[in-house]
Amino acid sequence: MPAHETKRLFISDLISLATIELHLRGRQRDDVLTELVAKIPEIADRAEARQTLLRALQEREQLHSTGIGDGVALPHARNALVGLVEKPVVVFGRHEQGIGYAAIDARPARLFFLLVTTTVAQHLAILARLSRLIRDPKLRQNLTTAEKAEKIIALIREAEEQM
Repeated sequence: MPAHETKRLFISDLISLATIELHLRGRQRDDVLTELVAKIPEIADRAEARQTLLRALQEREQLHSTGIGDGVALPHARNALVGLVEKPVVVFGRHEQGIGYAAIDARPARLFFLLVTTTVAQHLAILARLSRLIRDPKLRQNLTTAEKAEKIIALIREAEEQM
């Protein structure tokens, strides 16, 4: 994929109403990962694909937690998973109380951005973009309190326009 194509990948274009869960219920990391994976429309009816992704996410977490601090986790597989999805997908999830996620600051993770891509270039570009976006404390706060999935997308779009 040429570099100019990765620059046009906006998180707000990769997230959709179908890939947002504002009420995660899992009490542990793997439960939450399972809930997030279930929100990917392309693999919702493909149990084997969901298991493959879940395993890849768990392996990545064993290497080093994707809990990046400030109540945020960016679960993603270590490598792009070819053939799993046709285009990159971001799933946003929110957990009311937060769960232990071995984050660098030891704070529970409440906001989750699950990333699934088709190429390494996409993976790195989207991860970098997400990381920049969620550094903004105001955005994190707004994502924590937004009451509707539509608002989540609008907040992310607005933040991306200001980047």
